[in-house]
Amino acid sequence: MTATEAVAAMRAGVASVFPDAECVGVPMADGGEGTVDAVVDALHGQHVEVEVLDPLGRAITARYGYIPLRQLAVIEMAAASGLELIPPDQRDVLRASTFGVGQLIRSALNRGAEDMLIGLGGSATNDGGAGMLTALGAAFLGADGNPLEPGGAALRHLDRIDLTGLDPRLRNTRIRVASDVTAPLLGPTGATAVFGPQKGATPADVEVLEEALTQLATVAAVTLGKANPQRRGAGAAGGLGFAVVEFLGAESKPGVDEVAATVGLENALRGADWVFTGEGSVDAQTVMGKTPFGVAQAAARAGARVVIFAGRVAPDASVLLDHGVERLVAITAEGTPIEQALREGAESLRRATAEVCSDIRG
Repeated sequence: MTATEAVAAMRAGVASVFPDAECVGVPMADGGEGTVDAVVDALHGQHVEVEVLDPLGRAITARYGYIPLRQLAVIEMAAASGLELIPPDQRDVLRASTFGVGQLIRSALNRGAEDMLIGLGGSATNDGGAGMLTALGAAFLGADGNPLEPGGAALRHLDRIDLTGLDPRLRNTRIRVASDVTAPLLGPTGATAVFGPQKGATPADVEVLEEALTQLATVAAVTLGKANPQRRGAGAAGGLGFAVVEFLGAESKPGVDEVAATVGLENALRGADWVFTGEGSVDAQTVMGKTPFGVAQAAARAGARVVIFAGRVAPDASVLLDHGVERLVAITAEGTPIEQALREGAESLRRATAEVCSDIRG
């Protein structure tokens, strides 16, 4: 289900027990997959399709969200540079580029965006955002003065970054980054060491890319006067988090907090007695910044009681009960085939919501 479909299912469940209840629906996400749809639906925006280059330089159609009344663009970097765009046998993290992300940003600027929310998750890339910046007019040059090839590996030969061609509209654009990754750019807990192998990097590739991003950080510091590769979140999306903050002046916060602020969750919670939220699977990792945890934290501040619904509730999800969550409800019986669970998800959520409401009514 999309966030909007989940909202509709829960609303129907509430209405079947409390037909006169005021039920406010707020589609939510945490900066990963589904963020564009959640924000577009919450703010009555539109989807924009644009031809971009995928991580390996092939033309694809990607989309982002745009809310004209707020001149707000909502971009998932994975739409242009995501791991799922490349079949496993074709993945090449050494030359994968974020150029397509820059094309999405440029399209949003052309549409009139003055505010951008960019979700950093699911990347196939490890180029430190160099591809994105290249699409926006920057030039990454070797010692011979020629532009480097796309991809992270080429950055080992980076000598100079020329920002004179960087799109001037970026100076007047607010950019916010939504991510739950706290890794720095470099080191054993950085972008390459932690996430590179997930994108197909061999141990030798990891050494090459770590050297490349170290060179990028060094040249960036010379170009900008300062740069902080050890900042929390700089390693998100293969170092794209480093580029958007250092070069574009982006604000970086936990993804669920940025999405909540964008869709007006705090305002919607005022006066609420109960808050229902959920996710496909809930476990102990949910407290690390996933959507239900972020919603629960906001609900606690508003004095509302929280129920989390999920297709699967792991035993260790009980930790959420120590963080303002009153109930954890599995909407499908244990052992249900995944195909059936997906097919019946909306009805299962509606039914589970109605059962909780019946318990509340007493």
